[in-house]
Amino acid sequence: MKRLLIALSAVVLLAGNAWAGPQYVDKSGYAVSGYDVVSYWSTDQSSVGSPQAKAVPGKSSITADYNGAKWAFSSVANRDAFLADPAKYVPQFDGHCAYGVAQGGKVPANPHLWRIVDGKLYLNINKAVVGFWEEDIAGNISTGNGNWKNSLEAKAASTRKVPSFSIENAPVAN
Repeated sequence: MKRLLIALSAVVLLAGNAWAGPQYVDKSGYAVSGYDVVSYWSTDQSSVGSPQAKAVPGKSSITADYNGAKWAFSSVANRDAFLADPAKYVPQFDGHCAYGVAQGGKVPANPHLWRIVDGKLYLNINKAVVGFWEEDIAGNISTGNGNWKNSLEAKAASTRKVPSFSIENAPVAN
């Protein structure tokens, strides 16, 4: 009987993970906390060691579904660009913190802590982590890619909230 209960529990847990989808989605109900992922490409990127510009909020009236998540956009043109080539715009590691993945874990990411490297969007969790990430961006990407392919990609998306980033103030507008 005990084995049966353990087996049933495992099935329920695995099924729940499969239903959750791989994309990190926070309490806002949107990927990247409802910020427009296409807008990063038209925003001037700061040099390493300097804070990036704030992410551009998406609108709840302009959305698309991809990778098991709802994405919000600031304009119909951005949504259409996303739908034409979503892989170009989605953050690496399903929206999880790039440094966290390089360190071997899936943790949430803050949409305001971003960097585009070699045409790919990477997000991080907090300003302190950005400093560690920027000490060796290429090495962290390489290690993160290895961790992702070898063990992390198959794991369920993080369910934790982003520290020092209030979802209550998330910008998805009507």
